[in-house]
Amino acid sequence: MTEPLRVVIADDQPLLRAGFRMILNADGIDVVAEATDGTEAVDAVERTRPDVVLMDIRMPELDGLEATRRILTGATDEPRVIMLTTFDLDHYVYAALTAGASGFLLKDVTPEHLVAAVRMVRAGDALLAPAITRRLVERFAHRDPDPPTSHRDLATLTRREIEVLQLLARGLSNAELAGHLRLSEATVKSHVARILAKLGLRDRVQAVVLAYTTGLVNPATPT
Repeated sequence: MTEPLRVVIADDQPLLRAGFRMILNADGIDVVAEATDGTEAVDAVERTRPDVVLMDIRMPELDGLEATRRILTGATDEPRVIMLTTFDLDHYVYAALTAGASGFLLKDVTPEHLVAAVRMVRAGDALLAPAITRRLVERFAHRDPDPPTSHRDLATLTRREIEVLQLLARGLSNAELAGHLRLSEATVKSHVARILAKLGLRDRVQAVVLAYTTGLVNPATPT
């Protein structure tokens, strides 16, 4: 029997934390800790070693973006982080992605979507569609004077892996990649997994960000 998925909820609104906890517990997901600010969130993650963190962006003392950076910098067995906000603002999404988050949710998310999102990022998938990530990177990446992925060495990738990464950054799903490259989906998944491993990335969203911030894909080029 597999162990239940473990989650930390960080938000300064008690009612939201209680509601999310009830939703997740009802689906067999274990909420191992709650935090009211970013400092408490960092401490809770160090203490409980969760699989996923639901992290509010706007919190007192230490905001969710900085807390996410601290959690995901130099840690072993890093959790996946999903950012929470009441504001659907692109610059928050981009900041969350560059901080290392695996996804982004509005706080009025439905119970079904919340549960699906937690399980999705735990499985290693990205919560944002590559096409949405592409739009964000096209709009904001040029404003970042020191993009966090600029040091990655793309030379470690094979020619085929470079091709897969370029197409992935254009928003193609695994099925679409398989059709375009005339490969099986299983082979595509293997290529994507190797790309992430070689470049030290957590998920497909980070791969899309890397492709644009390193210039591997040109935003001006039609998709």
